[in-house]
Amino acid sequence: MKARASLEETRARLAALNKAHDNGIHLTLEEIKNGIEDAYVEIGMKGLAIVCPVRAERSRETGEERMNALTTLLDEYKSLGIAEQIDYDKFALYSIITHSTAIEGSTISEVENQVLFDEGISPNKPIAEQLMNLDLKAAYSEAFRLADARSPLTVETLCQLAARVMKNTGSSYRTALGEFDAAKGELRRINVSAGRGGRSYTAWQKLPASVQAFCAWLAETRAARNTMTAEQVYRASFEAHFRLVSIHPWADGNGRMARLLMNLIQREAGVVLSIVKKEKRAEYIEHLARAQERDDAGIFQEFMLGHHMDNIQTQIRQYRESIGK
Repeated sequence: MKARASLEETRARLAALNKAHDNGIHLTLEEIKNGIEDAYVEIGMKGLAIVCPVRAERSRETGEERMNALTTLLDEYKSLGIAEQIDYDKFALYSIITHSTAIEGSTISEVENQVLFDEGISPNKPIAEQLMNLDLKAAYSEAFRLADARSPLTVETLCQLAARVMKNTGSSYRTALGEFDAAKGELRRINVSAGRGGRSYTAWQKLPASVQAFCAWLAETRAARNTMTAEQVYRASFEAHFRLVSIHPWADGNGRMARLLMNLIQREAGVVLSIVKKEKRAEYIEHLARAQERDDAGIFQEFMLGHHMDNIQTQIRQYRESIGK
């Protein structure tokens, strides 16, 4: 008769399963079942409540399967000529901007932004929301210019982009630690945390060195783009997103800047730009917070890659339906 697992073994087994999942090691349902079967027996005997958050409801793709699936999607996307449609780049950018600002609270729709950007006609929405979207559009125009020119991204460059993002909605701050202006893209001179009871971000005194180190990593990563697969490009862009928002260099606009930088990296690599849909806001924030808590960017990368693939599949389906194919 097989001996039941001890309480310590049970905890270790559950922890191992969860770590494997978070690190992108994809277990089959059978493997998960075998790993927790004795644990459930032990839990029943001890009358303890140990939660096992391993996603046992379905088998996850292996890393190789994920890469093959992404390649297949991108090949189909290209073969259909979706990106060759008239004004595709413009409308794709408008969608990215609309969803990025929506994550920050904007209620302006894609259609309203199209009219605002192209015709200069203001929607019946708060002026602060309109300015937020107009500023982000200007920031993206500059970011894509930098991407196309393969320009270096220095601390000064990032602050200049942040100034564009926050040009008309940023505030000036006067604190005991000094004055700074978010509208000018200046690094914060105050400590911040991720909401009530949340983790604290990089101490303001360490920001110059932290952002400089980030730019050095970014330069090295961008230099290797020509040797990267599409999946590696996406993971690098998601990693940059994760690192920048975790440093939190500015008092406001960090999320928009992180998503903008992500798209800048994708743009210069020539891959389909990813977008964080407003409908996925809660999951996006949840995975970002979990990755920060565990200091594991892989958690965030997996979510972002899956979300991106879902978005591409949706675009392919909608395009096929529109042309009756």
